[in-house]
Amino acid sequence: MSFIDRKSKLTQEVFAYALLVVGSALFAIGDVMFVNPYLMAPGGTYGLSNVFNTLWPWKISLYAICMDIPLLIIGTWILGPKFGIKTIISTILIFFFTLFLESWWGYNPVIHDGAITATGTQSMVEIPHHGGFFQPDYFLNTVVAGIIYGLAIGLIFRSGATSGGSDIISMILHKYTKISLGTLVMIVDGIITLVTLVAFGDIRLPIYSIIVIFIEGKVIDFVVDGMKSYRTMFIITDNPEPIRDYVINEIKRGGTCLTGTGLYRGTEHQMLYVTMDRAGMLKLRSALHEIDPKAFVNIMESSEILGEGFRMLPQE
Repeated sequence: MSFIDRKSKLTQEVFAYALLVVGSALFAIGDVMFVNPYLMAPGGTYGLSNVFNTLWPWKISLYAICMDIPLLIIGTWILGPKFGIKTIISTILIFFFTLFLESWWGYNPVIHDGAITATGTQSMVEIPHHGGFFQPDYFLNTVVAGIIYGLAIGLIFRSGATSGGSDIISMILHKYTKISLGTLVMIVDGIITLVTLVAFGDIRLPIYSIIVIFIEGKVIDFVVDGMKSYRTMFIITDNPEPIRDYVINEIKRGGTCLTGTGLYRGTEHQMLYVTMDRAGMLKLRSALHEIDPKAFVNIMESSEILGEGFRMLPQE
């Protein structure tokens, strides 16, 4: 490996660890300052820790680390060393950032509609362990919490780490069941979210927690994949050349031409496989009406495109 390649790789690693630190700090901010004061539990070990923290006063960070460490050990034993050093570092960083904020900031909300007071009314929410009350603004706090959580986890994912925690439970269940990993993650986080209803008896809390999870997911996609939205077009045609010329000269994209046989008549057709951004897709789709109105077109959204002309293939 040349000096330039080593320097480039070192720069990428430093940047990845910087993302990991920032993401871990944001996660702690979102949990301590926005999620916990509103008694929400948007999944994960920290969501469950928020509930425990309110019912049985002990620091969120201590509850979470007592769950995260055994989960990492059990996950490594059952699944093998899939998590990597960055996930372990992320777990430790989130713990220390959360512990610091709990000690320095406490559990006071950032967003509220009224001054924090010593006594409360029916419309106010009690601050855990502080004896104070505040007038909540559930909607704005939920939106901000979802954005901060999404930024945090998105940056952690971009660094090459995983969130660990309750995701390990889903991965273990996935190994021994036929259920998809995505479904299991939703089930596990959904159960954790519903704990707030059982613990506090307020139907609003799991609903707001679910909204946090939804916003978080959208922001994670934005952070990981960026604003660029790509579409993949499969164009079956008997006249591929003009379409090929249009893609190369007007859209400035490449593609692949495949030969296939129709199921109904057994006739041989050409199929063009092309991936481009949304603007290019709209331009080509409109042009196809003039180029080949008999073409059969299937358009799919592509969540991740790697390779020449798009994002570089990951090194690991």
